[in-house]
Amino acid sequence: MTEKLERAALIRQAFRLEWLTLAWMTVEGAVAIGAGVAAGSLTLTAFGLDSVIELASACVLIWRLNVELRHGQVFSERAERTASKISGGLLFALAAYIVAGSAWSFWTRHGEAFSLPGLIVALLAVPIMTLLARRKIAIATQLGSRAMRADAVESIMRPVRG
Repeated sequence: MTEKLERAALIRQAFRLEWLTLAWMTVEGAVAIGAGVAAGSLTLTAFGLDSVIELASACVLIWRLNVELRHGQVFSERAERTASKISGGLLFALAAYIVAGSAWSFWTRHGEAFSLPGLIVALLAVPIMTLLARRKIAIATQLGSRAMRADAVESIMRPVRG
């Protein structure tokens, strides 16, 4: 029984991390898109738009965790497989975005306009997403959740190219 209680505590921690991710991605996306449009910055706008990938990933994880809380660990294995596939697909989408965005910037040699809100959100994204990613990896390992690990990897990848 204590193992079940420990797992439930881990699920609650995972929920908190995903809700924090959802909140931050909403703020980051809104600020980056708004600042990118105002500054005429394709890169900053795209940085904000790719927050949608992270929002989707957080929503998938919230769904998966909710399934386990409502129906138990055995039933959640099917949800984990589905969430893992979706999270993996979102991770590949993020990687494709990074490659395409980098190639586009290189090809067009388009200089970006400076944006103070964009700079602030980028500076905040690095420590916030790194902290969230580290906690997600630790909990994903304890839960044995590949979906949460993929979500954490997305969090790690974002600040690197932001």
